[in-house]
Amino acid sequence: MEKYKAINEVVRRFQLKNLVKTLRRTANVSRRGNCINNAPIELFFGHFKDDLDFRQATSLAELKGLVDDYMEHFNGTHKQWNLKKMTPVQYRNHLIAA
Repeated sequence: MEKYKAINEVVRRFQLKNLVKTLRRTANVSRRGNCINNAPIELFFGHFKDDLDFRQATSLAELKGLVDDYMEHFNGTHKQWNLKKMTPVQYRNHLIAA
């Protein structure tokens, strides 16, 4: 099972590299960090890479729209265990009201 996940990751990276090359852009693809300070962004990008199918984008504008839609979903409807099963927006409002 892990072998297939690794193969899928390689295929996805290859496809992203080709998309970036086709759009004549520069990609900034870094390795996964292990620093505890990066935990929130690593959590976001972990879900982001699993949930977003960037292959459906045919232009940079479409890709930007997909990313914007995903960020709205993640912050507005994606409940998280670490935030008392609230969305990030709900949790922020909960803290402000307290």
